[in-house]
Amino acid sequence: MAWRGCSRLQLQLRRCLGDRQAWGRRGIVSCIDPSVGLTEEQKEFQKVAFDFAAKEMAPYMAEWDEKEIFPVETMRKASQLGFGGIYVQPDVGGSGLSRLDTSIIFEALSTGCVSTTAYMSIQNMCAWMIDTFGSQEQRHKYCPSLCSMEKLASYCLTEPGSGSDAASLLTTAKRKGDAYVLNGSKAFISGGGDADVYVVMCRTGGSGPKGISCMVVEKGTPGLSFGKKEKKMGWCSQPTRAVIFEDCAVPVANRVGEEGQGFNIAMKGLNGGRINIASCSLGAAHACILLARDHLKVRKQFGEILASSQYLQFRLAEMATRLVASRLMVRNAARALQENREDAVALCSMAKLFATDECFAICNQALQMHGGYGYLKDYTVQQFVRDIRVHQILEGTNEVMRMIIARSLLQA
Repeated sequence: MAWRGCSRLQLQLRRCLGDRQAWGRRGIVSCIDPSVGLTEEQKEFQKVAFDFAAKEMAPYMAEWDEKEIFPVETMRKASQLGFGGIYVQPDVGGSGLSRLDTSIIFEALSTGCVSTTAYMSIQNMCAWMIDTFGSQEQRHKYCPSLCSMEKLASYCLTEPGSGSDAASLLTTAKRKGDAYVLNGSKAFISGGGDADVYVVMCRTGGSGPKGISCMVVEKGTPGLSFGKKEKKMGWCSQPTRAVIFEDCAVPVANRVGEEGQGFNIAMKGLNGGRINIASCSLGAAHACILLARDHLKVRKQFGEILASSQYLQFRLAEMATRLVASRLMVRNAARALQENREDAVALCSMAKLFATDECFAICNQALQMHGGYGYLKDYTVQQFVRDIRVHQILEGTNEVMRMIIARSLLQA
């Protein structure tokens, strides 16, 4: 089997491939089967991802959430399967897979733990940005250790005063000889304080998007510090902190791309990030439908199992329909992005808007079907609800997605 340079994943496939019927008995339901329409190769690495999620993530997701454990060693195990740099080029340690392949993998992994998978998607995005826009020296310096997750990465765009309006960011980078001196702060940074590499958008020029550049800042650089660890509603298996720059000198050699190219780099990264986070929502929704189905089949009220209620049958049918529609939108957008089509930005925004809204509604309905039990932390469904709520906010709020889609239509 040719595997486009990804020998680690190929070896794992040879070990893990087995009886597909046995896989089917683990809970795959035909009408929502996520493998429908995939190539044999895609089905194989999807199975590896499902297996990893079931064995290495799902049994621990509640503990990671409750104790706010950042499961670095588990993520490094995932990187041994090729999941640390899925769409990074193989010559620097990546798997060289497509955006659709990436979506398939993140959807499967998220059935085991959304929060941890979402951080891995950010790691992948940072590695891809350096791989795509960095110099050969930068690619070979940073990407191998990021793809192996020996080193962790954080994406630093959002600031306390600029979230949706990213082009108004205020963190400055003043050129002084062979260095840039950074001053400012970033907010809500996943991996902040724990990550080793920070991909930072900062202002090297005038106001607006054309004044923004991209820098790689390494942990331990004098002038780099971090805020307190945030207490969050969800995404508790990954730390979130402010990242602070106070006269932080960064070598000019750490600038990714040319001056003024940073905003373009950031937006291109986010297009893929929107597909990734929508894919994480798909995994959560798929898991919640199975949890709801199983609960309806055993829980009794008024002398009958809940599954006999036509009302609940209809709601379950609606949940399944929303999931399949969302998956089709996400995969269509992933193909458009891979092909660099003109409509890719709008389609990525549509997919992120639709999938994160619909999948949250699916998970929330699954919790409702559990009744009071769904509100207990002993039941997994509540964690899926908490973890994917933020997907409607990050990588561009869903209100911003609507703006992008409308602008695409009106400018045509």
